[in-house]
Order: sequence, then structure tokens, then C-alpha cells
Amino acid sequence: MTFQNFGLQQEILDALSEKGYQTPTAVQEKSIPVLMQGEKDFIGLAQTGTGKTAAFGLPLLHLVNLNDRSPQALIICPTRELCLQITREITDFAAKLNHFQIVAVYGGASIGDQIKQIRRGVQVVVATPGRLIDLIERKAINLGAIKYVVLDEADEMLNMGFQEDIEFVLQQTPNRDSIWLFSATMPPPIRKVSKQYMEKPFEVTIGKVNTTNVNIDHQFCFTTAPHRYETLKRIIDFNPGMYGLIFTRTKADAQSITENLVREGYDVDALHGDLSQPQRDKVMSAFRSKALQVLVATDVAARGIDVTGITHVINYELPDDPEIYTHRSGRTGRAGATGICISIVTSRETRRQRDVEQVNQIRMHRFEIPSGKDVCRKQFYYFIDKLHDADISHGDYETYLPVLQERFADMSKEELVQRVAALEFDRFLKYYENAEDLNPRKEDRGIRKDIRGIKRPEGVSGSGDYVRLFVNLGTKDGFYKASFLQYILDKSDLSKAVLGKIDMKDLKSIIEIDKGAAKQMLQSLDGKLYKGRKIRMNPA
Repeated sequence: MTFQNFGLQQEILDALSEKGYQTPTAVQEKSIPVLMQGEKDFIGLAQTGTGKTAAFGLPLLHLVNLNDRSPQALIICPTRELCLQITREITDFAAKLNHFQIVAVYGGASIGDQIKQIRRGVQVVVATPGRLIDLIERKAINLGAIKYVVLDEADEMLNMGFQEDIEFVLQQTPNRDSIWLFSATMPPPIRKVSKQYMEKPFEVTIGKVNTTNVNIDHQFCFTTAPHRYETLKRIIDFNPGMYGLIFTRTKADAQSITENLVREGYDVDALHGDLSQPQRDKVMSAFRSKALQVLVATDVAARGIDVTGITHVINYELPDDPEIYTHRSGRTGRAGATGICISIVTSRETRRQRDVEQVNQIRMHRFEIPSGKDVCRKQFYYFIDKLHDADISHGDYETYLPVLQERFADMSKEELVQRVAALEFDRFLKYYENAEDLNPRKEDRGIRKDIRGIKRPEGVSGSGDYVRLFVNLGTKDGFYKASFLQYILDKSDLSKAVLGKIDMKDLKSIIEIDKGAAKQMLQSLDGKLYKGRKIRMNPA
């Protein structure tokens, strides 16, 4: 299946080809043929980051009359960021279409400029509910000719209290041919809107309703409330290549965490409701350009953010509403990429964690909080890889080479490497030299015992009932014993009872396993991929 199969105009196909779009995603494959008919109400249930903008944007471009300069399609979305993102993407798709015009209308920008754009003539309007209603009340926009209404991120709009606004807007489009509703979840208010305003909608579900993206690895760690912030720092330090989002429940937490992290030298900023629009734009610009490693945000402030390449989402605390977890975790693992969602949990929050797992139909894998030595080792390997792969093809380095060679002539390569490492890691080594173990001891002893792994039966060696398997995965792949144990058990569908001792090294691990289960373990892991790398497992 390619985009050629849909019957789209050649100009649209040419623009897609230039952008490198070849194969449609699952939601695009199921949605586009239905939407191109233009006359059928539609409900699309799919997670964020699955290609929904193209799923509705391409049919709209195919259907609108480019010779008519009045608004024919209306796309409503919850936030300014999503409004601008949708507008950019559809503009790219329409790059080869003559006379196509689209306008984004949202709060925090000049309403006068937006009115001028509308009066010049547009086919597609992308809008946030509040600004759109403002334009309607000023009689600056006429929705009488609107044929297609798209409600994107419908569940988020209802969560933000826009239900009455959406119903008001739908009442202003009496001549529409169809409504296209896209949502990650299907709560009762959305079902109510669909029953009231849609007629026998065609429904498409990608994955299960109210479930999270399968490309996301859901993890959690236990800590105590006084250690929550230190645990957060430990997680950030253990993932030096992280480009992530940290979610807090309150604006005060977001600001406090950000100030503390900035004070300690991290590239981080906050996004919350107290920021003005110019401040918000400045923060988002820095995050998108990766001038910031981490963005700390509240749920309300982060709605509608769509930034590619986010590797980690960290829940500083789990949300009160389990369904919000879907939107938090959905910021990573987009467009086929993998991502990690980590939750910091205390003993008092285990009930909330179970609710999140049940409502979102996921399983969170527990990991132990890394030790100070684990963090230093991970940072060291990351630095060495960056040093080894540094691009020296640009810049006039050869000019300084004689001076460097003369300055370090009496120093061996080993000593030079040690000095470079010391210069880079002095702060880390001092900070983590006597770092305490942040994993709870007394309050959670039963759970800790459960995940540590199974001891070998007394007196049993690897050559008896147990055999030893080699695998080319180790701590340098981001594993430590708890997460590695969970990974191999999930992949092999075996129980912990079949395992003996696990010996982990930087680049490899040795697993002792019951002889009768070894074949299943080998078949489940050998030759499979982990983060794009082929797993090699064989008898040790």
C-alpha cells in the first residue's frame, strides 16, 4: 500500500514524495479512503503521533475547491501549538497546489491580522475554540459554507472544558457534509457529542480504545516521598542522551523543580499556566531546537504539544485521572520510534499505579533506582562514545595540531585520556562518590524481594539442571538487573522460577536457566532486535 493507491491529486502526491512520505500509517490507510468520499461522518480512535494530521489533511486538500476563496473546511484543536503544527503540515502537503490558502486562528496573537487573512480568502481554517468563537461573535468569519468539520484531539478539548464551545461551533455549520472526529480515548462526553451531531459515523480504531502506544516501554521505580526529587535527578543523570518531558501535577511543583535543576546546571525550563504567551513561545522554541534537554510541564500547559524525537517522559507523580497517563506517555514513541515512560511512585501511590495499568491496559516494568556508580559508569560510556565520534572534519584544527603535540609530547595516550575523563567527570564523581541507595528498604521489602531475581538452588551448578546462556546485552544498553530480568521474561514468556544467577557486564550477560526452558529462551531472543540491533544469544 502506498499513497498512490488512494487516488489523491498528483500535486499532493508530488509534495508527499518530496517530504519522503511513501507508505501510509495504519490510521491513514484506514481513514483516507473513507474521508475522500466527503459525505460520511467519521470517528478515528488512535494515539497521538500516529499520523492523524495527514489522515484528515490529505482528504481535505483533495476535496476543497481551490477556485472558491471562502472557508470550506474547519479544523478545531485544543491548543495554539497543535493549531500551528497542523497548519504547517497541511501547508507542506499543499506545496504544489496553486491558489490554496490556510489560516491558523488562536489566542495570544493579533486577532486583527487573523481577520485580514480570512478576508483575503482561505479554504481551510485551523482554530482553537475560544478564538474561533471570538471571530464568530465579531462576525469576522462566516461558517455557512463549511462542508467539513474536523475535531482533532477531541478528548483533550473536552477535558479542557470546551464541550459547550464545540457544540456552539457545530451549530454555526448548518450546511456541513460531514464531521470527522479524532481522539485517543473515547470517554462518555465524546460519545454524547457524536450521538447528537453525527449520523451513523464510520468508526476506525487503531489498537484498543484507551490504550497506550505499543512502541513505549512503561517503567516505574519505588522511592520515598523525601527522595522523590533526588530520584528524578538520578534518572536524568542515568540517561545522558535524554530529550524529555517531566510531568508534574501542580504549577508550583513545575516551577520549583525547574529552579532546582537550573541551579544545579541542567538545561531545563518550565511550562505552566502562569507563563504569558511570549514566554511560552520562547520556552517551546528553545525545547524544539534542543537548547533544552528537559522540559518540566503541567498537564494543562503541555496539551497539544507535538515535538518529534522525545525519548523519555517522566511522571514526577502519577496523574489523578488514569486516562491522562495516555496523553503524557503519548508524547514519546511517535511516528514508529520507540520511547520510554518512567513513573516515580511511592508506597502510598501503588493503588493509583494499578488504576493506571488497568485503565490503559498496560504493564509497567519495575526497575531499581541506579546507584551512584551506575550513573558514573553510564555517563562515562556516553562521554567516551561522543569523544570517539566527534566530527573533526570542520574547523581548522590542523593549525593548532603542532602546539597540541608539543604541549603533550611528554604525556602518554593513557594519561591524556585519563586527564580528559577527569576534566569531564570531576563533578559527577565527587557528587556520587558517597551517594546513598534511594531504593526503599523497609516499607517495600516484599516487592523488592520479588524483583531481585531467583537464587540458584543450593548446590546446583551451571552444568547440572541449569545451563548458561550468553547474550550480547549489558549495562551499556541501559539495563540493570531488574529491568534486564523483566525484559528477558517478557520476551520469552517464561517465569522467574526457571532462572538462576544472572551475571551482567558492560556489553554482555550470562544467564543461568533451567535446562528445560533454555530452548524457549533462545528461540524468543536470538536474532530478534533490540533498539535496531540484533540480539545474539547462544550457550555460554
